[in-house]
Amino acid sequence: MLRIGHGYDVHQFAEGRKCILGGVDVPSERGLLGHSDADVLAHALADAVLSAARLGDIGQHFPDTDPAYAGADSLVLLGRVAELVRSEGFAIVDVDCTVAAQVPKLSPYRDQMRRNLADAMGVSVDSVGVKATTTERLGFVGREEGIAAWAVALLER
Repeated sequence: MLRIGHGYDVHQFAEGRKCILGGVDVPSERGLLGHSDADVLAHALADAVLSAARLGDIGQHFPDTDPAYAGADSLVLLGRVAELVRSEGFAIVDVDCTVAAQVPKLSPYRDQMRRNLADAMGVSVDSVGVKATTTERLGFVGREEGIAAWAVALLER
């Protein structure tokens, strides 16, 4: 049995924070605001994997109201999501992600993001796609107010 899931996340920029994307500390004048490390890419991917297994979403499993997750490493949370879906009898077959960011430039970090996400989930890097795009200066991303990410996951039971 195959299952697909979709995930989406967004975080606004904030002064004095790191810009962590796919586990990479991307050089940027501003970072992303969030209860954890605000890794919008890892969050979207975790939601996609959970969705495919019909196991809710990242907020259900790691609520931002729980102080235990303050400043949490999102790759660790993604690893816990992968363990959870495996415990339910699913294998992560393939995932694909898109990050929408006007700034910073992400292409130099894409391969490392893929490796980090693959390692966190315990899958081959060939099973992880990461793409980056701008929004041609349209919307909140285009106004450089934040970053958005979408992900899809294919699981097999």
